[in-house]
Amino acid sequence: MRRLHLWLGLSLGLLFSLLGLTGSALVFYIEIDAALHPAQVVETEAPAPDWSASKWDRALATGRVRWSDPVGAWSFEADGQGGDIAARYYPPAHGAGHHHAEREMVWFSPDGARIVRIDPWGGYAMSWIYELHANLLAAEPGRRVAGWSGVVILFILVTGLIAWWPRGSWRKALAFKRGAGSMRRLYDLHKLAGVGSMAVLFLLVGTGIFLALPDVKTDVLTAVAGAPDQQPDPQSAAATGKQISIAQALASARRAMPGGTLTFIDVPAAGTDPFRMRIQAPGDPHRRFPSSFVYVDQYTGRVLAIHDVRRGNTSTTIATWIRALHDGSVGNLAGRILALLLGFVPLALFITGFLHWRRRNAARTRYRSTGSIS
Repeated sequence: MRRLHLWLGLSLGLLFSLLGLTGSALVFYIEIDAALHPAQVVETEAPAPDWSASKWDRALATGRVRWSDPVGAWSFEADGQGGDIAARYYPPAHGAGHHHAEREMVWFSPDGARIVRIDPWGGYAMSWIYELHANLLAAEPGRRVAGWSGVVILFILVTGLIAWWPRGSWRKALAFKRGAGSMRRLYDLHKLAGVGSMAVLFLLVGTGIFLALPDVKTDVLTAVAGAPDQQPDPQSAAATGKQISIAQALASARRAMPGGTLTFIDVPAAGTDPFRMRIQAPGDPHRRFPSSFVYVDQYTGRVLAIHDVRRGNTSTTIATWIRALHDGSVGNLAGRILALLLGFVPLALFITGFLHWRRRNAARTRYRSTGSIS
């Protein structure tokens, strides 16, 4: 088991380290991106737009002047913060619901009257790191490689735990010998870092697998607690007409789910797609990417469907926690800091494991040549 743990760790340890470090950076994605673009941060004292703000429609009009194609879609983020309005523009052939499609990231001034920044997704630092972490810069094939690599990483953790598991004294197994030689100190550092973070690493890797492999997630949840509720896919009653304003669509959605917190507004292109409002219902653990939606006909303002996680089954409830557990947002600031720190653990495990293996091999070579390990 030790040999299996060793060779799996040496072969996938760098990938595990890469995923950990990029995951740490993404814990504070928004804050780091803002720090990298200080000129963009203006009028941060401006109140955050809410359900009734006219800024949404003003920003949409500004964006449609810049991108006039009627079959382009938009998604606006309601982050609850003042300052610039963050949005995504999805060119023709992509819809606002396809969040990993090619898109332009757009930031509007707080009043929505002008564009202050445009960057293609993947073309600036934090989005590049996101793509590296989520799919190894290789789109869907890379996502699947990252997901199945996570399964092997879980096996590395399991074999490490089995190899370490004490056959005698737990006190000895958990000890750190300060006066020991360098090889023993490396071993102690490796084992204590692994054992001390094992439970949370299992959680982070497991939830990462589910995010990367949604089919696997569905199969596992179905086996454990029944099939999760599927999101509806309604269509507007007509295919053409005058699109209602965002304000009208928001009014309908707010009546359909009172007490919810608005997080995203997906504005459809011309056609039959509806408005889609992403809403954090009370009890949903993720503030930025909650799991409840309201769909509104883009021509009549009629509510077409509601996906409320509070009405879902056990599998649906479990699914709402996966992203929040993975990025640490479930614990607010403390949880995010813990997730950030844990992202460095895989690198520490790889370095200590590699150095211990190399020094042990060197000691064996000296012993074979001289008959002494000194």
